[in-house]
Amino acid sequence: MEPFEQLHPALRYHIVNTLGWADLRPTQRDAIVPIQAGENVLLLAPTAGGKTEAGALPLLSRAATGEWRGLSCLYLCPLKALLNNLEPRLALYAGFVGRRAAVWHGDIGEAARRRLVRDPPDILLTTPESLEAMLISTRVDHAGLLGGVQAVVVDELHAFAGDDRGWHMLAVLARLERLAGRNLQRIGLSATVGNPDELLRWLSRDRQGRVVGPRGGQISGEVTADHVGSVSNAVRVLSRVFRGERRLVFADSRAKVEELAAGLRDAGVRTFVSHGSLSADERRHAEAAFATEPDCVIAATSTLELGIDVGDLDRVVQVGAPPSVASFLQRMGRTGRRAGSSRHCLFLATGDSDLLLCLGITKLWREGWIEQLEPTPRPTHLFAQQVMALVLQQGGVSLADIDPWLGTTFDTLGPGDRGVVLEHMLASGMLSSDSGILGLGPRAEKEFGRRHFGDLVVSFSSPLLLSVVSGRKSLGSVHPLALVPPRDGRPLVILLAGRSWRVVDIDWPRRCVSVVASDAPGRARWLGGTRPASFAVCRAAESVLAAEDPGCTLSRRAADRLSELRNRLAFIDRASVPIVAQTDGKTRVWTFAGGLANAAIAAGISETGVRADDFGVVSTSQGASALADALLQLDPAALSTAVEEEAVRELKFSSCLPTELATDVVGARLADSPAVCATLARPHRLIRDTS
Repeated sequence: MEPFEQLHPALRYHIVNTLGWADLRPTQRDAIVPIQAGENVLLLAPTAGGKTEAGALPLLSRAATGEWRGLSCLYLCPLKALLNNLEPRLALYAGFVGRRAAVWHGDIGEAARRRLVRDPPDILLTTPESLEAMLISTRVDHAGLLGGVQAVVVDELHAFAGDDRGWHMLAVLARLERLAGRNLQRIGLSATVGNPDELLRWLSRDRQGRVVGPRGGQISGEVTADHVGSVSNAVRVLSRVFRGERRLVFADSRAKVEELAAGLRDAGVRTFVSHGSLSADERRHAEAAFATEPDCVIAATSTLELGIDVGDLDRVVQVGAPPSVASFLQRMGRTGRRAGSSRHCLFLATGDSDLLLCLGITKLWREGWIEQLEPTPRPTHLFAQQVMALVLQQGGVSLADIDPWLGTTFDTLGPGDRGVVLEHMLASGMLSSDSGILGLGPRAEKEFGRRHFGDLVVSFSSPLLLSVVSGRKSLGSVHPLALVPPRDGRPLVILLAGRSWRVVDIDWPRRCVSVVASDAPGRARWLGGTRPASFAVCRAAESVLAAEDPGCTLSRRAADRLSELRNRLAFIDRASVPIVAQTDGKTRVWTFAGGLANAAIAAGISETGVRADDFGVVSTSQGASALADALLQLDPAALSTAVEEEAVRELKFSSCLPTELATDVVGARLADSPAVCATLARPHRLIRDTS
């Protein structure tokens, strides 16, 4: 029997007659048999590849055939905006078989939540954080609401797996399985990754499953790289080319997105903005308007990299370099959805480093290479968080019950780390013990008890932000650094949603900034920079410098700039590590090892005036020979990245760990030992820069 014929008859009817589909896509067709059989499945497809339908339709068929009742399916997403975007579509599909779908997240009002508890849908779209909030709430009958869950779909799984949110999600699912008394069928939806089998094993906790969909990172597209030198020049290019097209412009910081949007609007380009510090209403308005405009730009951070539907795009533009090959594929995959159209991506490099990283990424893309997803190491702090959440859920828990509730989630830590954490939490007042039953201690109540323990369910730290309002309209939020008054006494003007706003009042106790529209130029500032480039991307950039094909079309400016760089760095040979005595008195070691490895090497040299970047290490205090000697004395096995006290404080729930253990956790996350070993194993060459 053909897979399509195995779907529930009502679904088959509506797929043909309501949706008007002549056929299913290959991934959708291949997913039917394993999902209906109850297998754990990882579905792979590029952006707009039909992953949602591939997971939802056979699961709905299984629910209808098996006569599942009540809340039986969870659909987890990393973003509230993505949940809002998916809910109408999944509600339509659920209706084909007489089922209902609804969304629950932090923006859903209390009245709507009460209705969902009284009359649960068959499919609940939510985030792991909201799911945990249900589990610890005293106003929710956990077993009554969630005890009938049979299956969970995790959309954009790759966004969870390489982050602490992934460990948090797995622990919450382990608790849900114990509550339901059954193993949940786990269905992951992901863009293409380099290690899909390992990703499936991580999601399913080593239970058997199947990968469905194309492997490898090769997708076709027309990619061009240009070298513009600055954000203002990028604005100039974008305001003059591709007019009449719908362009999605990515930048990897909110401040840069705001700068681009303000410049484009000043140049008369219809421009919208989307990033995480805008209010939900502002983002929804921008995304909805962009989806219907024929000639416009939407400037965005990675918030639009995931599957939020903004309609058909003509072109994706990346200002600066994306953080990875996988991210580039996600972004380029937003184009080329119309029949007969192709994918288009333009890189606008704002500096030499940007250009080299972009070309390293395109070279790897052409070779079909894509990053392997690695779960974050040593989630010790999340074990502490889960113990506190479990105590709230159960009203107290014994030591013997912790492992059965959390399953295999934290097996990689070993009993030693877990025991040390529990002892510290008891000694520090995070936990209390009464006749062997653990409860929350006074310190945990003080640190995490605000807003009904709302901060406890979030596995990542959020910077201090202040909300911005114009009259009654919420615009988003800004960091306090953006609110430092100008020294010359001029009014304070900030940039948000691509527009300038004059600050008229700052209510620090309420964390609220009142603004009015302004014609004066504003500024945008948040904490946090772009992620360090990886070893693989930097080595690919080194290959491009050594005259290998970058795998994309170069504009005349980019070709000229690359030629200049190749001439100036003609000593790059891919076989050695050049140590260059520069004419400015500095010494540079060209490692091409990536930001994390170079930071470890710089820390190991332990001299003042040594700093690291993605491509190497620079010293202002040592000559080439001394620096070469220092590198030869480094022991890769003993080398570790220096961990600043501030970095430890930024680790969520670090206060639940002994200081030494928290430092070790952060150090493990900042290390790139294989890259360090590979770099220090290469021979060194002393070079005198004569440029």
